[in-house]
Parts: sequence; C-alpha cells; structure tokens
Amino acid sequence: MFETVLFPLDQSRQAMETAAVALQLAQQHNSRLVLLSVVEPGDDEAAVARLLEQARASFEQAGVSAQVIEREGNPAFVIGDVADEINADVIVMGTRGITLESDQQSTAARVIQLAPCPVLVVP
Repeated sequence: MFETVLFPLDQSRQAMETAAVALQLAQQHNSRLVLLSVVEPGDDEAAVARLLEQARASFEQAGVSAQVIEREGNPAFVIGDVADEINADVIVMGTRGITLESDQQSTAARVIQLAPCPVLVVP
C-alpha cells in the first residue's frame, strides 16, 4: 500500500520520536524510505548532514535502507515538492519542529494543505 514513505526530519526531539513510526510503517509495507531535511537560511549545513547520516544509519541498523535528500528552501513547500518528485505514497512527520513559532501555522499544517499524498502526522 505504501511503496514510498517520505520522512522529513529536523533536529527537534519530535522528529526523533516520529522516526519510530516511519520505521514501523516502512517495515510493515516493505517500503522505500526517503529521509528529507530542509536547510533554511542560518541553518548549520554540517549539522543537517550529520543528522541525516545518523538517521540513515539508525534505520539501516533496524534493517530498512533509506535514501537521503537534502534541499534548501521553505520546509512545507520543499516537502510537498519532494513528495511529488519521488511519488511518495505517504509523508510521516511530527506536529512540531524546531522552527515552530506560536504566531505561525505549523509546518505540518502547511504540508497537509500542499501535499500530493496522505500525510501521517504523529503527535
């Protein structure tokens, strides 16, 4: 059912907790797993690269190979664009990331509006 799972992640604790759901979904459906990190202005690109590598290694230790994609831009738009490019069947993401401000709509809410596929939002 879910041939391709897109898991956008950042350095938030929420993203790390959501990883377990992405892993379980990929294992249950024998899915292709794609890890995505969006670099915004002012982000430490080396830290983002380390995060992606650590996540990839963690998934591979659990028996799921993962493709890694790093892009620049607005997270919600980039997530939607990448989901479309890779023909994602589902996007798995948390409700809060490190850039959430109380006066802004969350990235997850924006992704739900823009996504070309279902979005599984993990509280």
